Amino acid sequence: MLQGRSEKDRFQKIQLIIMFEWIALVVAFVGSAIAAGWDLKTTEIPDQIPHAMMVFGVGFWLVQSVLQNNYWLVGNSLIFGLSFLGMGFILYYLGQWGGGDAKILSAIGFLLPVPISGFPVQTLFPFPITYVINVFLVGAVYMMVYAFVLALTNKKILIEFWKEIKASTNLLLFGSSAVFITFFFFNWYLLNLFGTFSYRLLLTNSIFPFVALLFLFFIWKFARKVEEIGFKRKIPMSKLRVGDVPADWKVWEGINEKQLKKLKQSRKKYILIKEGVRFAPAFPLALIFTLLVGDSLVLLVNIFL
Repeated sequence: MLQGRSEKDRFQKIQLIIMFEWIALVVAFVGSAIAAGWDLKTTEIPDQIPHAMMVFGVGFWLVQSVLQNNYWLVGNSLIFGLSFLGMGFILYYLGQWGGGDAKILSAIGFLLPVPISGFPVQTLFPFPITYVINVFLVGAVYMMVYAFVLALTNKKILIEFWKEIKASTNLLLFGSSAVFITFFFFNWYLLNLFGTFSYRLLLTNSIFPFVALLFLFFIWKFARKVEEIGFKRKIPMSKLRVGDVPADWKVWEGINEKQLKKLKQSRKKYILIKEGVRFAPAFPLALIFTLLVGDSLVLLVNIFL
C-alpha cells in the first residue's frame, strides 16, 4: 500500500513539473508573440516585454530549483539566458539586429533552458541550442518571404533587380560556366580516386552545388536591391521622428529625444534613414517549429541527402 502511494505521489510530482514547464512555455510564446506584434506595428520592441520575461524566467526556475532540490535548473536558465544575450548583442553591434531582438532571444533562454515535456519530437542538440539554430534558419525563410512581399508592393525593387541581372549577364554566364566545369572535373577526379565513378553521381555532385551557388547569387543581388530601395528612405528633416534609424549608423538603434533635437538643429534639410525586416516574428515561429518539428538542420539533411 505504501508502495502504491509512493508511485501515486511520484506521478503527481511529474504532472506538476510538466504543468510548471508549460507555464514557462506559455510565457515565452505569449511574450515573444506580443513583441512580434509590437515590432510589426511600430518597428520597436518595448524593453518592458523582454525584461518582464527575463525576471519571470529566472524567478520561475529559482523556485523550481528549491522545490525540486536541483539548482542546475536555475543554473541552466542563467547560462543559456546570458549566453543568448551575449550572442544577440554581438549581432546588435554588428548592425544585424535591434536591441529588442537580442533581449527577446535572451528572455527565451532564461525561460526555456530544458526540453518541454509532452511533445513527441526529440532534438539532436539541447533544446535551447536547437531553438537558436531554428531562429536563424526559420528567420532566414521569414526574411526572404518578407523581402519578396516588400518587393511586390514596391515595383521599383523588381525593376532595378532585373536591370542589374541583365547588366551582369556576361559575368553570370562566364562565372557559372567556370563554376560548373570546376565542380565537374573535381568530382570526376574524386569519384575515380575512390573507385565510385558513375555518371549519375558525377552530374548530381556537379549540378547541385552549381545550382546552389547560382541561387545564392540571385538572392544576394535581390537582397541588395531590397536594402538599397526598400529599406532606405530620404525624408525631410522636419519629418524625422524618435525611433528612426539614420542610414549611416552602425548599430540598429532608433534615435532618442535628445538626438532628434540635435539632428533637427543641424542645417541639413534631408536625412537618409533605414528600416529593416521586423525580425521579432521569427522568435515565436521558431518556437512553434522547434516544438512540432525539432531540428531544422536534421530536416535539411533528410531532404537533401
